[in-house]
Amino acid sequence: MVRSNQTSPVMGFILLGLSAHPKLEKIFFVLILSMYLVVLLGNGVLILVTILDCRLHTPMYFFLGNLSFLDICYTSSSVPLILDSFLTPRKTISFSACAGQMFLSFAMGATECVLLSMMAFDRYVAICNPLRYPVVMSKAAYVPMAAGSWVAGSITAMVQTSLAMRLPFCGDNVINHFTCEILAVLKLACADISVNVISMAVANVIFLGIPVLFISFSYMFIIATILRIPSAEGRKKAFSTCSAHLTVVVVFYGTILFMYGKPKSKDPQRADKQDLADKLISLFYGVVTPMLNPIIYSLRNKDVKAAGRNLVFQKCFTQ
Repeated sequence: MVRSNQTSPVMGFILLGLSAHPKLEKIFFVLILSMYLVVLLGNGVLILVTILDCRLHTPMYFFLGNLSFLDICYTSSSVPLILDSFLTPRKTISFSACAGQMFLSFAMGATECVLLSMMAFDRYVAICNPLRYPVVMSKAAYVPMAAGSWVAGSITAMVQTSLAMRLPFCGDNVINHFTCEILAVLKLACADISVNVISMAVANVIFLGIPVLFISFSYMFIIATILRIPSAEGRKKAFSTCSAHLTVVVVFYGTILFMYGKPKSKDPQRADKQDLADKLISLFYGVVTPMLNPIIYSLRNKDVKAAGRNLVFQKCFTQ
């Protein structure tokens, strides 16, 4: 894409999305809308059962309720904009709306990284130090842990968004993406972005690297403790308490590694196909992972399934 020579500041952006592939837009509109409704329904039910069922008023399910609410916020920050872009031939977004959407997406992603590590610590204490669990994971501890995850994610999102949107955009205003993804926006800046690159590298270490290491070490101790349990039934019961969280972690970080770790093609003739593939992978990452989380927890957790059945039966009985 050739950058224009105009020097007037950009007042808004054009989201390219799938405008170059109009036949795909209708298909993906139905597909993404269906998945978004599943996200809202599945995570909404999880939030309800963790609030209404007193047996789920524990740190693990408190974190799970936060994760479900976070997934709803994360998808709602981008999916409506994506769906609208499928119906609008030339989707424009104002500068302020772009900044708001960028902030929300970045904040929810960073918060989920920290929250998953807090959930790993909860499982570590429950399995490796069960006698101290009520003391270590008291309400005075797990509520600030969850709140700290939200605050940390919001702060880093505010920093990254402020640094990005303060840059001068005096050339092309076409974002080759569905949303105001920060890397796609930085490509349009007509100034040095080295500060942005460094700040994002630091944020990646803090919100991706450190949580991954923390979760990995937690599960090393968890697995070692489980293997020392003499009975097979005891090992199975202990592992079942953390299998859902471990599955969510593998799906979440595995998708991130696949998105950003795969090699880039240097063939210019395949650049368009690769851009399309990258956008679709990013699109599904933003919807599939939040959709899978409640499914994983409901299928692999007896307490959640029982609470869900009780909620349905109580609703039917009252009617």
